[in-house]
Amino acid sequence: MTDPQAATFERAKALFIEGAAHAEAGDAAAAEACFEASLALLPDRASTLVNLGTVRLALGRPEPALAALEQAIALDASQPDAWCQRGLALARLHRLDDSIASFERALALDAQCQPALFHLGCMLNESRQHGRALQTFDRLLALDATSGAAWFRHGQTLQALGRAPQALQSYDRALALDAAQPQAWLNRGGILREAGRHAEAAAAYRQALAHGGDAEMVRFCLAAVEHDAAPRAPPDGHVEGLFDDYAEQFDHHLVQVLHYRGHEVLVRELRQSTGGRRFARALDLGCGTGLCAQALRPLAERIDGVDLAANMLARARERGAYDVLVQADAVSFLASTDQRYDLVTAADLFTYVGALDDAFAGVARVLRAGGVCAFSAEAAEDAGDADFVLHGSLRYAHTRGYLERLARQHGFSMLRLTRQPFREDQRVMLQAWYGVLSR
Repeated sequence: MTDPQAATFERAKALFIEGAAHAEAGDAAAAEACFEASLALLPDRASTLVNLGTVRLALGRPEPALAALEQAIALDASQPDAWCQRGLALARLHRLDDSIASFERALALDAQCQPALFHLGCMLNESRQHGRALQTFDRLLALDATSGAAWFRHGQTLQALGRAPQALQSYDRALALDAAQPQAWLNRGGILREAGRHAEAAAAYRQALAHGGDAEMVRFCLAAVEHDAAPRAPPDGHVEGLFDDYAEQFDHHLVQVLHYRGHEVLVRELRQSTGGRRFARALDLGCGTGLCAQALRPLAERIDGVDLAANMLARARERGAYDVLVQADAVSFLASTDQRYDLVTAADLFTYVGALDDAFAGVARVLRAGGVCAFSAEAAEDAGDADFVLHGSLRYAHTRGYLERLARQHGFSMLRLTRQPFREDQRVMLQAWYGVLSR
């Protein structure tokens, strides 16, 4: 006579083995069905629950994955893999601190758990703990220096710490082990571009393109270093990502390191052009962390701010200088808002826009009769016949003639257009056009 319990165990075991085979073959849905069926027969199997959590992660379902993994840990908390997979589920749910703690628990159980070290380093970088991340990747590479992905993350971490020459070495190690890493080529190109090594940067960008990198972003970078015709606009997501990453150190770096005074010059030009006029409602385009609003506040009863980057808006909100803050692309906001303004400012916005036709049209749309627009735009040097150029810094510069022509085309009178210092780049003070227009 067959023992029912033994038969149940064997059936659950067979389903587990079948699920593992499906998982190995990359069929996560079939694996999930097998693991769930196995658990229906034997509910308290920690190993089955860990595997179920793992395939649910592969299916992009972090919440049910976390439930299975926490059930597994409640049954057996001694398995590093369970804590590691739990860390991944928490990371997908944007619970960074909990994710970090879970990877650390895995490493407390097995100090040489390489997946836990790798993902811990990534999460530490995500939470801007770059020093700890570097120590973690150093530990990982001491165990195994043959991982191209680990060397890439090591390079990213060094770059975040401002150690570009060492980051370049790590990217070179990464690419020697695995050349099919487009982001490593792109990052390598960025370091070379910022160092003025444009020919080498172009070669790296072409490798990024050849290995499947984001074609729009790569071609944008190539245009900057090969001095081709400037794209009319940066790639979608470029500016938002740039400033979300920059938000935490933005004010200190821009003002103290790059000696940026554009917001102060712009408000001074505005004040002198309008005789100190006070405006009922102002709109600050590309408001960033709110540097311009502090200087504007004596001139405006109400100030609205628009910026694409959520992290920049969070800093602006802390500053408390705005009445309303909106996360949006500035040009799109101008084209769609029902609000009307007496003053529109754009301090250091046009540097990241490129072609300004839609921006000027949008400003004309939202300004009331008699309203004023004040802007700054990096001054283009040796632009030839072009209206604007894209520099190796990935920032646009515009010609005086282009700005004057746009003002006329969109019905503005030019009250003032002066050329004055703007900010430093590679220890060279850049010049900008500061314009004040009347509608």
